[in-house]
Amino acid sequence: MPTPGHLRRERRALVRLREERIRDLGGLMLEMYRRDHFRQDLVVDHCTELTELERRLHELDSLLATTAVGRSMGGAARCVCGAPIIWGSHFCANCGRPVGDAPVVVCSQCDRPLPAEAHFCAHCGSRVEVAESPDTSARPIGEASPDSAEPERQPKHPVDSIER
Repeated sequence: MPTPGHLRRERRALVRLREERIRDLGGLMLEMYRRDHFRQDLVVDHCTELTELERRLHELDSLLATTAVGRSMGGAARCVCGAPIIWGSHFCANCGRPVGDAPVVVCSQCDRPLPAEAHFCAHCGSRVEVAESPDTSARPIGEASPDSAEPERQPKHPVDSIER
């Protein structure tokens, strides 16, 4: 696809040519009237050329409109704050809002977002188990963890687990 600059240049040249052809057609019609000799085939040829120019102008306008829409979107999605969203990201780099329709998968231990193919959490190091059951260690953000309803007391150190 040609660049928008090329499209605009071609459009400007065609507009100038169209104006010139319309002026020529008007002059031709005036001369035919003055001489009282009307040639329909000559008028039809000029009008056909003009309609072809207008068809191409309409085509260029459509192409320019689609490139303008693509440029206004920046070619990429934008956050509510206006910052471009990097493909594959879960959050806006500018304001931190979650982006996308898919829920963000977070670690069950530290609630940090996880990359798509992660096997371990980069923050806390816990293993991420991907399972089909809803009771997984990776869960969408905002969901309560399975053990959050009734927290278990786990020893912080192996020595603490020894009963006295």
